[in-house]
Amino acid sequence: MRRQIDLNCDMGESFGIYRLGSDEEMMRHVTSINVACGFHAGDPHVMRKTVALAKAAGVAVGAHPGFPDRIGFGRRKLSVSPAEAMDYVIYQVGALKAFCAAAGVPLQHVKPHGEFYNMAWTDEKLAEAILDGLAAIDRDLLFLALPGSLPFRLARARGIRVIGELYADLDYRSDGTTVIKRVHGEVDPDATIRKVLRMVLEGRVATADGGEIAVEGASVCLHGDNPRAPEIARRLRAALEEAGAAVLPMGAFGAGRPAGASP
Repeated sequence: MRRQIDLNCDMGESFGIYRLGSDEEMMRHVTSINVACGFHAGDPHVMRKTVALAKAAGVAVGAHPGFPDRIGFGRRKLSVSPAEAMDYVIYQVGALKAFCAAAGVPLQHVKPHGEFYNMAWTDEKLAEAILDGLAAIDRDLLFLALPGSLPFRLARARGIRVIGELYADLDYRSDGTTVIKRVHGEVDPDATIRKVLRMVLEGRVATADGGEIAVEGASVCLHGDNPRAPEIARRLRAALEEAGAAVLPMGAFGAGRPAGASP
């Protein structure tokens, strides 16, 4: 069993007059948030307001950089050079870090979004470029990644502290990767909570093809754009605490690091 676990959620994905997600409700139950930085979602005003919400709730803030693809919500594959990818990270993470500084909130971590991250699972140049951008901003930032993936291994090899992520509302493939959804619709709360408890307590998860694999991770990802996300987050946190897990931001993990955290 993992004694320390973080609950993270993607937030700040609204834009202008358009609202997406249940940020205020989710903020009450999670411990870290990944804030959209204006490329795939979000805008400067939403970024500022989301950081302010996190500060008021005592929730840790991370950057969620993605492809410049608002119409596809960053979930379409784009062909970019390593230099472009690094610049995307520096631009987006730098912008959010400035909002954090203005609010007196530390920036805790970086978690790439959508296809910007998924393509890096098999593209070493892209993965290196993402890590180059993180290192150019601040090498002490945590990197949130799928355990065993190429970006996870490269971050560990470069001495960047990487936190393994578990996915509450995404299906797993037999190779340990996840099935990306264009829209996070209705999710069964009971089944989701059982799934996460098994991942955290036993290190196992069922796969989409009916099999089962071992998993590791120290942060559980929840998506706030499904209708029952706040209920799932509330009940999941209570269930983890009842099972004896300390639910806290990944940056607060003690010296005895949980599985899925390095170096």
